[in-house]
Amino acid sequence: MKRKTGQDRSVTANWRPATRAIRGGTARSEWGETSEALFLTSGYAYDCAEDAAARFSGDQVGMTYSRLQNPTVEMLEERIALMEGAEACRTMATGMAAMTAVLLCQLQTGDHLVGGRAAFGSCRWLTDTLLPKFGIGTTTVDARDPQAFLDAVRPETKVFFFETPANPTMDVADLAAICAIARERGITTVVDNAFATPALQRPMEFGADVTAYSATKMMDGQGRVLAGAVCGTREFIDNTLLPFTRNTGPTLSAFNAWVVMKGLETLDLRIRRQSEHSVKVGQFLEARVPRILHPGLPSHPQHELAMRQMDACGSIFAFEVADRAQAHALLNALELIDISNNIGDSRSLMTHPASTTHAGVSAEVRAEMGVTEGLLRINVGLEDPQDLIDDLDQALRRAGL
Repeated sequence: MKRKTGQDRSVTANWRPATRAIRGGTARSEWGETSEALFLTSGYAYDCAEDAAARFSGDQVGMTYSRLQNPTVEMLEERIALMEGAEACRTMATGMAAMTAVLLCQLQTGDHLVGGRAAFGSCRWLTDTLLPKFGIGTTTVDARDPQAFLDAVRPETKVFFFETPANPTMDVADLAAICAIARERGITTVVDNAFATPALQRPMEFGADVTAYSATKMMDGQGRVLAGAVCGTREFIDNTLLPFTRNTGPTLSAFNAWVVMKGLETLDLRIRRQSEHSVKVGQFLEARVPRILHPGLPSHPQHELAMRQMDACGSIFAFEVADRAQAHALLNALELIDISNNIGDSRSLMTHPASTTHAGVSAEVRAEMGVTEGLLRINVGLEDPQDLIDDLDQALRRAGL
């Protein structure tokens, strides 16, 4: 591999975001390919035994095994780090692999975590079930209130972990305020930024230490592959996260990394257009449903905060109808929009979180989070927004709304 300007930080530091999304991390082989090469190999050969020993000791730069390094994966990691404004990035097989690794790599028995109560169902399982199994204390708070994080701090608190906007209730956390509280106390902030991606929100600009992603969502954006990513300082990625991932193996495949790189090339275009469509669809629904949770609309209680932190509102929002029966009736009446629990796709998708993404948490936890039986979450895609509105209109009427 020839190291080209796409991996030279002295050059890429001067690039603007759109250029980084296309060129960042690119390294070319001796063949001079313009599109990033796909290296489908599990291992690597050495010229001599001494080279192998030097690679494993760290005295020689180079690949050893694709559980640790792969040229295609490294290109993706450098690109995401550049877009995030981070020193380093480590990718993983799925978003939940990233969330699990970023917590377990830095927490041990006796430590304490404060987490946002509104979160993806599997993330709540981490804080409510997995971490306590290892003797790690957890407290969930309303992430909309920075004071709640401060009030929950203990001497043994090591991590703040939260989403903004949160899945699926679209709660918005004040990044600057929460990160300031953490930094003053030596607490690491881990922000799940999957709904916004670095194209719309860069938590490190507000003081976050670590950002974590399901790159399955907007980064791929076309429903093709699973992927996750964690961004942070070089010291955190190499000395805290890497020892965990290299020995537990939540490795991203080279093929999936290549697909996500292709997705990043159009991320800015897609997410901004989908944000525009989301506002149009949200404005229509606002007049038809009892309650809408859309950070891009002035009716959202944290609209001003969201727009200060985000470049656009994103493609995802939620709204409420009367109950589960009416929610299911609406979903079943859809003709264009797909019923799917995925998000961030270029296709419009809708799901009922209480019976899908959050079915694994108790009814009491769902109530605490605000995931009601009538809540629906929609991902607005790249279709013509009027076609989406027409589909929603007929489905609402058939569902009695």
